[in-house]
Amino acid sequence: MATAEERPIDTTLVHTVDLPATPQRDRNIPASAWAEAPGELLELGEDINQPLVAYKRRIGRWLLWRAGPAVKADSRYMAIDADDLTRRCTFRLFPDGHGEGNGPDGRAYERFRTWKEALRDSG
Repeated sequence: MATAEERPIDTTLVHTVDLPATPQRDRNIPASAWAEAPGELLELGEDINQPLVAYKRRIGRWLLWRAGPAVKADSRYMAIDADDLTRRCTFRLFPDGHGEGNGPDGRAYERFRTWKEALRDSG
C-alpha cells in the first residue's frame, strides 16, 4: 500500500457533504479541489514549504486536513467544523515530535492525540 505522500492526487471538485468520513487509502483530495475551501486552508503549509494540503478524514463533525508528512516532519493540521466553516482549529507538529495547537474548547494542546480527542469530544 502506498504511503499518503505516494497516493495520486484527485483534483475532482468535491463539496463538503461529499468529503468521506474515513481516511482515503487510494488517493489524496487536495484542499484546492474542495469547492468550499477557505483561503486560510489553501495557505496552510506555505510557511513550512509544504504546498499540498490534503484531506485526511472526519473526526465527528470536524474535517481534518494536513500540510506536510504525517511523521517526524514539519507539518500543520487544520480541522474545520463542517457545520460552520468559520470554526477552525490548528495544530503544528514539529520534526522532533512535539506540537502545539488550539482546540475547539479554546484550550492549548501540546499532544496531537489529545488535540484530536478534543475534536472528537466537542460534539
